[in-house]
Amino acid sequence: MRKLSLLIGAAAIAAAPSLAMAETGMRAIAFIPHKHPVMKSSHDWVNKVNAALKGTLKINYIGGPEVIGRREQWDAAKNGVIDIIFAVFADIQDRAPSTASSWLSKCTIPAERNNGHFAHLDAQMAKLNLKLLARVQYGNFYLWMNKNAKSLADLKGLKMRTGSLYDKMMKKLGMVPVTMNSPAVYQALERGVVDGFGWPTAGVLKRGWVKKAKYVIDLPFFGNSNMGAIMNLDQWKKLPADAQKKITEISVAYEPGMVKYYQGLEAKDWESLKGNVTKIKFSDAENKAYVDAAYETEWARLTEKVGAKRVAELKKLACN
Repeated sequence: MRKLSLLIGAAAIAAAPSLAMAETGMRAIAFIPHKHPVMKSSHDWVNKVNAALKGTLKINYIGGPEVIGRREQWDAAKNGVIDIIFAVFADIQDRAPSTASSWLSKCTIPAERNNGHFAHLDAQMAKLNLKLLARVQYGNFYLWMNKNAKSLADLKGLKMRTGSLYDKMMKKLGMVPVTMNSPAVYQALERGVVDGFGWPTAGVLKRGWVKKAKYVIDLPFFGNSNMGAIMNLDQWKKLPADAQKKITEISVAYEPGMVKYYQGLEAKDWESLKGNVTKIKFSDAENKAYVDAAYETEWARLTEKVGAKRVAELKKLACN
């Protein structure tokens, strides 16, 4: 009888881990301050994942570049120092150049899941020991300035803050790109270090940037953005298959709502910005030249990196 009891006890102990697996904790950080309005939807994604995988996975969103610097976050995720980053592909153009198709895409975000474009971006992440889980931001980009411009010629020589996404476009237009993180923008405008900046509509009023840059070129570009929820690939592989499946399903269902949220936010932003900024456009020909400068300079750079044949394939994936 005693022997039987010992056997039953041993079996119970052996079975315990499968009956009550410990919840996996993961830490997440953002490339800019995580409470910035641009990052709002990344919090929504975290909340959805945590709610659906309670008891299996808990993502702790611990901050932004104050935790690990923006430029160091990719290696931190690759090496497992941090588990998840909300980051922009523009920061890894040197290591994964063809991810430029993310912001050059003219597909709808849901369409990218079906036509192979999302899979392409995920494959580029895998080369860096990373896993692309979701697109977490959507919104048009604009150039904001402290000077009026009647034509493209008036843009020449303006010093413009860039975060590596619009620098080639700015150079094409004769501007001078100045790379800096977003928290430094207000002071840079105040001190005349820059004459303007590239950014969506989110946060420009709240942060006071448009107090110093009251003109915006009303010609949007790169609407699909280039921000993803990205996990260390080793951590992803350790998750149970059903957890991986749930995260993917959550992300697919989340993305259309994310797009709708940012579209609504942009409309509200423009209402709030009335009286605070002056919208600028040029002649029809110059308007086209301006938007072409955004896309054509990026595709040209990519052609140099990966070749014309690959760019033709990427353009098809990106609905160009």
